[in-house]
Amino acid sequence: MYNLKIATAQFENKSGDKEYNLSIIDKMSGGAAKAGADVIAFHECSITGYTFARHLSREQMLDLAELIPEGESVKQLISIAKKNRITILAGLFEKTSDRELYKAYICVDSSGMKAKYRKLHPFINKYLKPGNEYVVFEIKGWKCGVLICYDNNIIENVRATTLLGAEVIFMPHVTMCTPSTRPGAGFVEPQLWYNKEQNPTSLRAEFNSLKGRAWLMKWLPARAYDNGIYAVFSNPIGMDDDQLKNGCSMIVDPFGDILAECTSLGDEFVLATCTRNKLVECGAYRYKKARRPDLYRDIIGMEHEPEQKVVWLNMEK
Repeated sequence: MYNLKIATAQFENKSGDKEYNLSIIDKMSGGAAKAGADVIAFHECSITGYTFARHLSREQMLDLAELIPEGESVKQLISIAKKNRITILAGLFEKTSDRELYKAYICVDSSGMKAKYRKLHPFINKYLKPGNEYVVFEIKGWKCGVLICYDNNIIENVRATTLLGAEVIFMPHVTMCTPSTRPGAGFVEPQLWYNKEQNPTSLRAEFNSLKGRAWLMKWLPARAYDNGIYAVFSNPIGMDDDQLKNGCSMIVDPFGDILAECTSLGDEFVLATCTRNKLVECGAYRYKKARRPDLYRDIIGMEHEPEQKVVWLNMEK
């Protein structure tokens, strides 16, 4: 059976500068294709930038967002995929013909757009509407799903996408290095980024602490292990608006083991080969077959009042 070579990327995007961000996506996609990748994944809102959107009005969001697939950025992304002969996943803000706004993540190849997913739990801007469906599609015979950032924190989303057939779940993020009620969380000072050549040690210590990678390791491998899927995590590095992000883009296999991880203090991509044998050899293959939905179908489906609190949005730096 065909193995799938996936690249995941990290880069420092520029807020609202689609031309620049697409140029980096083009460069990194070309590099990944030359390295043998079938597909490359970029972070949440990698085309538009992300954190700055918390300040934007509805009209400003509508100006930034694009129709999908008619928008210029989607057309350019397809052109990049065609030129570099690689499948690309990237994110942007979407608007509809009736002026609704969504957080979208799309997959394109040389033939056009293959899939579009809308974030189920958006919060960076109050005018964004939540998506209302899971998406599973194929890349070279592999069934793939998408869950954007906070969507992955609600574990039912990962299990549902897996049960719909996903073997690979792309998990684009803009995360870490923000305050939370959990111990050890917090912002990382931007000055450390600007001084990274003179003092990389202090920056790495912060990036790898409970503010960053140590927190990621609490849950990301578990999502892959419990569901028996390949988890493709993509995250920016550097300044995203006024917040510093630590990258750590990585690919985790169905055993919960890290196959490849970005570790540089700059733009980077890494590759990993996904093989089908792990999908059936991992523990989750057996665990999923042992499920007893008769015991908990009604419990999981109980009505409740959804509540979403994002601490860092209300904190001053």
